[in-house]
Amino acid sequence: MPITVDRFLQACAVPLGMGLLAGSAGLSREIADPRVQKTGLAMTGEVRSTHQGRLQVLGDTEITYFEGQPGVRQAGIADVFFSGPMACVVVGGSLPVPPVFLEAADHHGVPLLSSSLPTTELIEETLRHLGRLFAETATVHGVLMDVLGTGVILLGRSGIGKSECALDLILRGHRIVADDIIHLEKRGPSTILGSGSDLTRHNMEIRGLGIISIRDLFGLSAITDMKKVEVVIQIEEWNPEKEYDRLGLSDRRTAFLGVSIPTLLIPVSPGRNLATIVEVAVRNHILKTQGVHSARDLIDNLARRTEGNANR
Repeated sequence: MPITVDRFLQACAVPLGMGLLAGSAGLSREIADPRVQKTGLAMTGEVRSTHQGRLQVLGDTEITYFEGQPGVRQAGIADVFFSGPMACVVVGGSLPVPPVFLEAADHHGVPLLSSSLPTTELIEETLRHLGRLFAETATVHGVLMDVLGTGVILLGRSGIGKSECALDLILRGHRIVADDIIHLEKRGPSTILGSGSDLTRHNMEIRGLGIISIRDLFGLSAITDMKKVEVVIQIEEWNPEKEYDRLGLSDRRTAFLGVSIPTLLIPVSPGRNLATIVEVAVRNHILKTQGVHSARDLIDNLARRTEGNANR
């Protein structure tokens, strides 16, 4: 989904050391491509190679070439260049910007930006930030934990005990990413990253205590800002009439932004230590990713023994 130049500038002005020089009338232009274009031959004014909706980057090569041209030719090059279909133009390395650029940018309504980052670093960082801005996103209510290096989302109705379970896991040395509101971003075809809200990050609501700060209570080792989501644990109240998986052979999945995540359904009842179960579930998941599947191994061993007894 395209983003406006104004949104890009607001999100990236600080990390990219970026400011607007001219062309403010074009801040509503859309960046439609997460890739950037090094201007190159388009600066000659003879080749129209700028791409629709793409961010253009000017470096020392382009500026040096332009300043070496006669004054009349400079005006023609700038007019042709800024009449192109690009979203905006960024000059890297805090290079001096020719006045004719400022005039052409204002005339054509193309935002002209300047960055303090060297051109190569500017391109790398711009690509990284555009990747985040273009990422598919969603929001879910739950708790996101880093348990043994694995990102685990705890889901369940309000009051089921998700936050209390998370607090118990923190006491065991694991880390919290987000409580209540989890922001999800799709990075690549099979990767979902989760993070917390900027407003409530690293805070947790515990009924009877109120809002507590995990960072202040337990230190930086108990928190992390972002984690890849690898396991979903759905918590529900124990229903004696419901049939639960007792062998661990079911392949339950939850889809977030089109990515299917392994899911476990855990019923809770008095006397069950939920944090212990979650920790063991994560350990078991890690074993499965390494090719060790205890339930299937047991079934296979039973099948072989039964077959051997039948052949006697």
